[in-house]
Amino acid sequence: MAAHLPGVIAAMTPVPVIGVPVKVSLDGMDALLAIVQMPPGIPVATVAIDGALNAGILAAQMIATGDPAVMEKLIAYKESLKQKIVKANEEPGAVKHRHRTN
Repeated sequence: MAAHLPGVIAAMTPVPVIGVPVKVSLDGMDALLAIVQMPPGIPVATVAIDGALNAGILAAQMIATGDPAVMEKLIAYKESLKQKIVKANEEPGAVKHRHRTN
């Protein structure tokens, strides 16, 4: 849960690094700020707090720029996400939301 770790890794490697802030304390804002506030020359791509799914998609998108097979799978996956939203909009009463309100 070391929020500074993506920055440390980014400082040591030329490959892209994606930071995922985790909601442990201060609603995850401390982790988010620790990841995004990097000095010039040490970029860290950062997704939403607890946004591991988006981190995975972002990594796949980076890989897909040089791999047509991954690009095909990514396009199919994103289309399935789109269809999920379309279906949810057609049947709003059938969708069960598991978000906590307090």
